Amino acid sequence: MATQFPGWSDLAIRRVEAASTDNDMYRLGDRLAVRLPRRDGAVAPIEKEHMWLSRLAPSLPVAIPTPVAKGAPGLGFPYPWGVVRWIEGEPPGTAAITDVEIARDLALFIAALHEIDATGGPSPGAHNFWRGAPLRAFDAELRRRFEWLSDVDDIVTIAAAWERGLQTAARTGSPTWIHGDLKSANLLLRGERLGGVLDWSAAGVGDPAVDVAVAWTLLAGDARAAFRETLAVDEAMWARGRAWALIEGVLGLSYYRGRNDELAVAGRCVIDAVLDDPGPPARAS
Repeated sequence: MATQFPGWSDLAIRRVEAASTDNDMYRLGDRLAVRLPRRDGAVAPIEKEHMWLSRLAPSLPVAIPTPVAKGAPGLGFPYPWGVVRWIEGEPPGTAAITDVEIARDLALFIAALHEIDATGGPSPGAHNFWRGAPLRAFDAELRRRFEWLSDVDDIVTIAAAWERGLQTAARTGSPTWIHGDLKSANLLLRGERLGGVLDWSAAGVGDPAVDVAVAWTLLAGDARAAFRETLAVDEAMWARGRAWALIEGVLGLSYYRGRNDELAVAGRCVIDAVLDDPGPPARAS
């Protein structure tokens, strides 16, 4: 701060404790935050956010961390870094969201994002972990994970659910902005309403169904029904969203099993949510 942004050098700096694998976060005074990449792969998302978030923010119904300044490598730190506006709020926790109003707020946010002109936006790629790519791009990896999970009692049922997803009609229409990672840690509540959406590392332009996956990864009961009613998506997008949720669940369970019990259980819970809400029967091949 003293060398690159001396006007802020007298502001208090406090580390923010967060379960992040890509960036360290610090409060800078009361209104700003600093994000410092931890690894090479986190640099491209920071650059992307700096380019696009200020353009997206005016069209969204809740706050997002808009960039204020871009720092350069220096004093032994090897990466570009960013200063963004701090957003007040509390994450909803790890339990499934059952609050209907929060589900509706989330649907309205997603609808607004998907309506923004996506001309020139970044297509799915390594910068966003291929979120929003066609489902078949994940087929080989999912089948490899099924082999890892061959001892799971209902792996045949899980694989059949994935097959149903692959048979769903592909997306059509104009390119669409996506957030790509609407997990609970990236949402902020103010009171009992959605107040902010964080971490746009997985943002890009692709299949909007990737954001619909929150119906199974985050929501349950009446909240899921309210989400679908408010978002008003067709059956094909709803089915692709279910398949995206299954991707998340299978990747989480297969990767974290034996490494992190809490995250492995979270992946299994997503799989169960998908299997309990299977959608229409598969079409004959």
